[in-house]
Amino acid sequence: MINNDVLRSVRYMLDISDAKVVEITRLGGLELDKNDLVAYLKKDEDEEHRICPDEVLAHFLDGLVIFKRGKNDSLPVHPVELPVTNNTVLKKLRVAFELKEEDLHAILKAAEFPVSKPELSALFRKFGHSNYRTCGDQLLRNFLKGLTLRVRG
Repeated sequence: MINNDVLRSVRYMLDISDAKVVEITRLGGLELDKNDLVAYLKKDEDEEHRICPDEVLAHFLDGLVIFKRGKNDSLPVHPVELPVTNNTVLKKLRVAFELKEEDLHAILKAAEFPVSKPELSALFRKFGHSNYRTCGDQLLRNFLKGLTLRVRG
């Protein structure tokens, strides 16, 4: 899925301002200029639209985990995971919103995109594991839709 779409979806889901997105990205360890953010959030057809780099989305997702759950000073700071894949986005959102397996199934079912338990657990396996499965754009889109329904009501 396109990084800009993920950023737009999460911003809408949480109903947060541009300044809050900049603050969350800062929590993730990256200073983001508000003008750059505005360009990332523009529609694809807009001439001022710019593609959101993996680094920005990775720092935003790490910052979202800290924003939602708080910072754990006892753990060492991990470098950001690059490149950002759909699986990475799914994992970070799962951690940020403290979702259990049942929650994930309920979210996907609410979006009318049910997934079996083995299929879902394969998405969270380490790359290279024999049961690893790549998360497709359609699954991530439906997950974001279901999570938005859950968060916004």
